[in-house]
Amino acid sequence: MKRIMLTVAYDGTGYHGWQLQPGEISIEEVLNRELSRITGEDIRVKGVSRTDAGVHAEGNLCIFDTESPIPPEKFSYAVNKSLPDDIVIQESREVPADFHPRKWDSEKTYEYHIVRCRHADPLRRKYAFCCYYDLDVQLMRQAAEYLVGEYDFTSFCSADTEKEDHVRRIISLSVEEHGDEIVLSVTGNGFLYNMVRIIAGTLMEAGKGRIPPETVEKIRNAKDRTKAGPTAPACGLRLVKIRLIDPPWEK
Repeated sequence: MKRIMLTVAYDGTGYHGWQLQPGEISIEEVLNRELSRITGEDIRVKGVSRTDAGVHAEGNLCIFDTESPIPPEKFSYAVNKSLPDDIVIQESREVPADFHPRKWDSEKTYEYHIVRCRHADPLRRKYAFCCYYDLDVQLMRQAAEYLVGEYDFTSFCSADTEKEDHVRRIISLSVEEHGDEIVLSVTGNGFLYNMVRIIAGTLMEAGKGRIPPETVEKIRNAKDRTKAGPTAPACGLRLVKIRLIDPPWEK
């Protein structure tokens, strides 16, 4: 028996998120199906980040156990042949039998993409939120400064979360302009349910001039979801990477 870790990229538009959902198609379901088919085993992958419906990923991680003779590094090629075009295994490798990336220290980086436009862009509508309001990027940057550090992020967490501990550490949070597109990039040691989308929605409120940047500190300290901005649409969010800190194969 060996344990394989996959790095998975996907367009989440047509899926009801990562996690198995009764009556809905998910990324996890498709991976289980195709891995089971090529190994002849009942494979159940265990993912690191359970991205929501419509959220994309460039580098999510998952593991599974198998007795298949397929070399670990060849799983990506074998599975990609039958996966739909919107899911791709970027890398496959063997990891220690007791290794689980969800339990390992890591840093996750998400991006939220915003297109400033008068009308929705049909070519980008699945991968960015089209904002019809003027956004002051400098105000958004000032507001973002109040979220960097270790805090209780209850105000930026969906009421549906199953987590009891709402303390998380944001390592960096940048707001960059690329033509008509604004990209929020946030790196942290973990994120609560809808946390990045609520942060994006709150920073956009600052960018619209509806709240002063310094108000974000009060929102953060209130520990009250009703004080923060709206949850930004899922289409603009993507999981860029999960960086494992000093994994066992690098020691």
